[in-house]
Amino acid sequence: MFAPSDFNFDLPPELIAQEPAPERDASRLLHVAADGLHDRVFRDIVELLPADAVVIANDTRVIPARLLGKKATGGGVELLLLEPEPETPAPDGTTAWRCLARARRPLRVGQEIFVDDATALVLLRERAEDGSVVLAVPGDVYALLDRLGRVPLPRYIHREQDAPARPEEPKARTAPARPEEPKARTRVTVDDRDRYQTMFAKVPGAVAAPTAGFHMTPPITDRLRARGIAIATVTLHVGYGTFEPVRVDDIRHHKMHAERYAIPEDTAALVASGRPLVALGTTALRALEASRGKAGSGTTNLFIYPGSHHEFLVHHLITNFHLPESTLLMLVCAFAGTDRVLAAYRHAVEQRYRFFSYGDAMLISRQP
Repeated sequence: MFAPSDFNFDLPPELIAQEPAPERDASRLLHVAADGLHDRVFRDIVELLPADAVVIANDTRVIPARLLGKKATGGGVELLLLEPEPETPAPDGTTAWRCLARARRPLRVGQEIFVDDATALVLLRERAEDGSVVLAVPGDVYALLDRLGRVPLPRYIHREQDAPARPEEPKARTAPARPEEPKARTRVTVDDRDRYQTMFAKVPGAVAAPTAGFHMTPPITDRLRARGIAIATVTLHVGYGTFEPVRVDDIRHHKMHAERYAIPEDTAALVASGRPLVALGTTALRALEASRGKAGSGTTNLFIYPGSHHEFLVHHLITNFHLPESTLLMLVCAFAGTDRVLAAYRHAVEQRYRFFSYGDAMLISRQP
């Protein structure tokens, strides 16, 4: 019951979506209902939700956090900027940021990394236990990333322009824990800067997208409101740790990554109203469950899994299909029942649904 392999499933590599659906709301939707499994399209979500529901989306904005730079010697360095480190002193005109860095030789404190001809980042703190370093980044960091950064797509999405290797992700606990990736790079013309954001994206800070929100469009939200359904937002900055595999043999010993969240007053009021709550994605779900729906901000490393005895606030969940043995799949299983969720995943594979970030979605209600 507590082994990562209890949350495994067979996934043909060709079902890993390499690009989004041509139209956001034309994605497929698997409705996991009390009377069985129903194959729908995402536009049907309007009629499937309770008329007095509150849909809560994550309004984090993905930053183009990948930077390619070089040392003074000319050696290449690849960076993934994760989050600011306000408690770390930094030279005037710079901001300390926690990053992942990949280079042929380890970086040294005081070493400069040039990301263009004039901009140098300086290493303030060497590699920590989690593999991150702290760099002093000059000027307006978000403007720098907008100018030079690349979208931090998950490693299972391939792009030809991504020839330089990404910073290495932690290795899986066992070799089969992740589905095998397609061998060839995929030629696509997707504008990832646009499509790897949701319509709600407003507050910059995420290095991975709240992907269930990809399917929502203004016409759908207009139709939801016309039925009396409220739309509200929370902010949870999705961190790099969302890709981190479970490396322990007993999931109860897994240490979850921390993520920053904020709950606005108006959203908290809707949560307290007693209306049915619909989380648009596992990130919105985590923010609501960590905060218990109370207004304010903080960080959470809450890990919800089957057997954790968590009492959920949320009643319904819209979510994409997640990686085998991942903490996100464990969260969905805790929410709706492991047997029920894995049966839905097997159906999705049989029916050739598209998986992961750019894939299709499912609607599922809380386990009684």
